[in-house]
Amino acid sequence: MTTPPPGTTGAPADRDTRSVRLAGLVGRVADGDRQAFEELYDETAAIVHGTAVRVLRDPDLAADLTQDVMVEVWRTAARFDVTRGSVTAWVATMAHRRAVDKVRSVQAQRTRDEVAGIKDYVRPHDDVAETVEHSMERDRVEGCLGSLTDLQREAVMSAYYEGLTYREVAQDRGVALPTVKSRIRDGLNRLRECLGVDR
Repeated sequence: MTTPPPGTTGAPADRDTRSVRLAGLVGRVADGDRQAFEELYDETAAIVHGTAVRVLRDPDLAADLTQDVMVEVWRTAARFDVTRGSVTAWVATMAHRRAVDKVRSVQAQRTRDEVAGIKDYVRPHDDVAETVEHSMERDRVEGCLGSLTDLQREAVMSAYYEGLTYREVAQDRGVALPTVKSRIRDGLNRLRECLGVDR
């Protein structure tokens, strides 16, 4: 595009000329003209990339998305309707839509990974649980469990024998999570004292 002579804007005429030229290129691309596609790519790829960067905030992802959008431009050029807007608006809208889809896809994958991580998470054994399972005699352990209140014993048994998380214990018992944590903490302290386990 030539620079307007000093003292004149020339912008509206230049924009109209460019819009007509780009629409012509899209028409040729729709007919399978590879040379026209190269010209169209040179003219519009920066618009696509800039739109993608604004949404994705990642130049590498934006570069990949730019290639995808330009391939889509090649495949769908015949659908372009000049009466519905300019070529630049068309490719920018396409880029924005794909970038938003990418953000949603990445977020959905993160959520799936987090859920899978929670499911696969194995809670580290507390020293009391290790002692109960491997070191102390069964009757002594049962005697110490008997020294807990009913609520403490239920919470500790659910967490350390049934393998429930604190949150699952709270849901199972229908009580607040802090209450369950307090019961388990107090119960474990009493077990430590009864079993003679160092803290």
